[in-house]
Amino acid sequence: MIRDTEIQFYFDAERKRQNAGIELIASENYPSVDVREASSSIFMAKYAEGYPGHRYYGGCANVDAAETIAQERAEKLFRVRYVNVQPHSGSQANFAAYHALIKPGDKVLSLTLNDGGHLTHGSPVSFSAQTYRFSHYPLGEDGRLDLSIIAQKLEEENPDLLLAGYSAYPYAIDFKGMRELVDEHNRRTGANCLFMVDMAHIAGIVAAGLCQNPCDYADLVTTTTHKTLRGPRGGLIMTNREDLIKPIKSAVFPYTQGGPLEHIIASKAVNFLEDLHPSFRKYMENVLANTKAASEELASFGCRVSGTENHLFLLDVLTSFGITGLEAQTRLEEIGITTNKNMIHGDTLKPSQTSGLRIGFAAATTRGCSVGEAKEIARLIYRVLKGQVDSAAAKEEVASIVKAWKDVMDLHQL
Repeated sequence: MIRDTEIQFYFDAERKRQNAGIELIASENYPSVDVREASSSIFMAKYAEGYPGHRYYGGCANVDAAETIAQERAEKLFRVRYVNVQPHSGSQANFAAYHALIKPGDKVLSLTLNDGGHLTHGSPVSFSAQTYRFSHYPLGEDGRLDLSIIAQKLEEENPDLLLAGYSAYPYAIDFKGMRELVDEHNRRTGANCLFMVDMAHIAGIVAAGLCQNPCDYADLVTTTTHKTLRGPRGGLIMTNREDLIKPIKSAVFPYTQGGPLEHIIASKAVNFLEDLHPSFRKYMENVLANTKAASEELASFGCRVSGTENHLFLLDVLTSFGITGLEAQTRLEEIGITTNKNMIHGDTLKPSQTSGLRIGFAAATTRGCSVGEAKEIARLIYRVLKGQVDSAAAKEEVASIVKAWKDVMDLHQL
């Protein structure tokens, strides 16, 4: 509780909204009490430009220790040689990562944005496309990554960097196969194409050991620390290459950032300890099971869904219900289910409308959602979008589902 009653009003309103509703935005999650409290610690008051042992300010012994712990825990969690824990966000991690690997004007090959790429993967409105030359590879006709298409694009474009990792891709990613494509391309052409992965969405699945670890194959990997990791909002850059450690450090500070947010870095450290606990793997297994159950339940009603091999799936609401993603998002939000409109493979609508919804169960699972409840939520989504239930009745069903779930402000992960 803070003394500023005007702002406290909105804190209280947001806690009420989150507790009363069902959060299905795939990029959102709930941190524990410990993670949240660390993010508002006294470290907020400390400037610490530089790195542990090499700061531009005095009085950094305590933040040096905490940052070192965060780094060591992250390296253990992702089974990687080096992690830079200072990036303020995933976008800033990508900004620094590009600078560490390539030069302005160099060419980057990434997934077509409408097929699931991120803004920082070459959107015309992003720094990425305004600094580097982007070309794109599409998904295959089945909506999945096709290594033969990527190999062809490598041949045609001869990029300096191949980028993988996506914000709306519901299947497993063959990082090993992509590494092999890059190595073969370099061998045949004499090029020096590098391989980078942005694993922001699947970092929790990677940490739990439930999919390929891109750190084993990519020259450099970036991620956020919220989403499936359940940490504070922030970013990381990691590598197994000794020769990239110094370029990464200088790309983060002083090139893209000044003073690091040591209170957030401490919060990351707390989160990494939680994620190193065996219970985190069980949590991620439950996320995958809930997501699969909901996807299959919607498919059983004849809906066009992507299927899933991770924490999210895509629902084609234009084909399934004759409405846009924006309309579907609005209808569901009115009854307390939060989703987000999303472009889908082959989409003909604008990004402001879209043909699809992106649905994920990381946040709901943190609060205690079960497979049975995931199926119940899918059935409710179907009935709402079909117009088979009125708003008042749907709201009551949402309230019934969440009544036994954990309070978003009282989560303890260890």
